[in-house]
Amino acid sequence: MIYDQILVRYGEISTKGRNRGLFVDKLRENVQYVLRDFPGIKIKANRDRMYITLNGEKLDEVCTRLKNVFGIQSFSPVVRVNKDMELIKESSLKLFQKLHAQGKTFKVQARRADKEFPYHSDEMNNLLGGHLLQNIEGLTVDVHHPDLELKVEVRKDAVYLTCEVIKGAGGLPVGSSGKAMLMLSGGIDSPVAGYMAMRRGLLLEGVHFYSPPFTSERSKQKVIDLGKKLAGVNGQFILHIVPFTEIQQLIYEKVHENYAMTIMRRMMLRITDEIRERQEGLAIVTGESLGQVASQTLDSMFTINEVTNTPIIRPLISMDKTDIIKIAEDIDTLEISNRPYEDCCTIFTPAQPKTKPKRDKANQYETHFDFEPLLQKAVNHIETIKLSSQEENQQNVFADLF
Repeated sequence: MIYDQILVRYGEISTKGRNRGLFVDKLRENVQYVLRDFPGIKIKANRDRMYITLNGEKLDEVCTRLKNVFGIQSFSPVVRVNKDMELIKESSLKLFQKLHAQGKTFKVQARRADKEFPYHSDEMNNLLGGHLLQNIEGLTVDVHHPDLELKVEVRKDAVYLTCEVIKGAGGLPVGSSGKAMLMLSGGIDSPVAGYMAMRRGLLLEGVHFYSPPFTSERSKQKVIDLGKKLAGVNGQFILHIVPFTEIQQLIYEKVHENYAMTIMRRMMLRITDEIRERQEGLAIVTGESLGQVASQTLDSMFTINEVTNTPIIRPLISMDKTDIIKIAEDIDTLEISNRPYEDCCTIFTPAQPKTKPKRDKANQYETHFDFEPLLQKAVNHIETIKLSSQEENQQNVFADLF
């Protein structure tokens, strides 16, 4: 194929004002990281567009990576041409001769961003369309439902020709909204919450609570595999695995059964908040959906939240379980989450957990044991893993959701 560049169009970034450059810089940084193993790639970004020069790198593989990057509205493989109408005609003809099959219909859609270019959009449509009709047998015009659409974009530096527009993942560049900690279990909800939060520009690090021997190595691997899927968004994902067995056992020895889940969640939130502070994060993200389970009632959230002033972001708070499952299917995490290996939140679930726990009651139960040394011990023995999307053949699972 004769494509030598990829033109990247911004989405929501284009609505930003004076700080647009910060978002563009972050998107460029993310694209550069995702394409880091293509040494020939050159990336140039300005206020309106990003241009990726391939320099012989494989187009299909680069496009597959770009589909996962938040902040990209769409992109197109393009031919870059100097602003000379005869050169534009010649390049358009070569491009169509590569793509055209007998009986194909087409249209030309020109956009003149550079108003100093002597030909208006309609003039270019007519000139280029006429040139293609004269030189390609069997080609016909269909302005409503064409088989091929030649898009011509005239910019200050050059003219860009393409016949393909590929949908991007949308959203904001990961990292443009700051850093947060994702409480990542092995369930369905938390990876979806992580995906939704990353789409709004949050750079996430995962926090997983691991309770051997009650939870197995397979349950731990399950969460690692979920982290790899999230790494597909911007190329990497840091996962902190917290040893939680000692704390969990003590809770179930010292706390009444129906308050055990509430106290456990308060301990998890305290630990996650300390990790957040160490990692210079600004918020905590959870997969909670209002009323889904006992710990996710409004009363439970009110009581559990008492232990921190850090913002708690709940992207799934108003979503039905069926909607969450659909997104999990689309981002390819559902099968992993459904592996039959329990995490520490499910193995000790009481028969009748309290759905309307009280803060004063929770505080009273926490006086039954000295939990602070155990929390510090757990934080000091965290296992931190840096996961990369390149450790496996990352599929394009994020591009077509919205």
